[in-house]
Amino acid sequence: MREYFTSLNASAMTYTLTQPLAVDQFIAQYGDDCRYELADGELINMEPTGPHETVSGKLAMQISIGITAAQYPWFIPRACLIQPFADVATARRPDVVVLDETFLGNEPLWQREPVITLGRSIKLVAEVVSTNWETDYARKVEEYALFGIPEYWIIDYRGLGGVRFIGKPKQPTFTVCQLEGEEYRQQQYRLGEAIESKLLPHLQLRLDDILPC
Repeated sequence: MREYFTSLNASAMTYTLTQPLAVDQFIAQYGDDCRYELADGELINMEPTGPHETVSGKLAMQISIGITAAQYPWFIPRACLIQPFADVATARRPDVVVLDETFLGNEPLWQREPVITLGRSIKLVAEVVSTNWETDYARKVEEYALFGIPEYWIIDYRGLGGVRFIGKPKQPTFTVCQLEGEEYRQQQYRLGEAIESKLLPHLQLRLDDILPC
């Protein structure tokens, strides 16, 4: 299948295909490749940088400590795709996703491949912001809320987001989105501030703790 660029920035490229990809086609071709996710049939090359992966890795470690302290039956998979809507050709690959193992028996694809189709299987997702920050602050906020994910964290360690999302002056920001009804209530944290999560009461985390050296 031929591919060509529709947009290009420092961290993500969107490919328009001769024909849009269905989710099952995407999983078959790119399911094992952590560089890609799917949005409305378009292939997204995330191209994460080293510092991006540093933040993701440190965050996953801190979340794992909080899960262990609370003795929850949750875990962070090494690789996981989220298919939020059955009728939309979209498959997200969050930087960090926390799954509730007690619900995975109901997942229709899980025994064959790490794909989540039921929102109740997910406790938390986190996205580390790159230059394609609009997706993290806008579209994914809507998608993850509609999917029923209790918490969504946005880690904007470089302060890249628009002023309407992180305020002025722009600075590194950690946003915790907690689901209330069908929408997220958002709380922002800056450097030096202790981050609070209803899901992880034992969490001891500041944005400073996960920054790259």
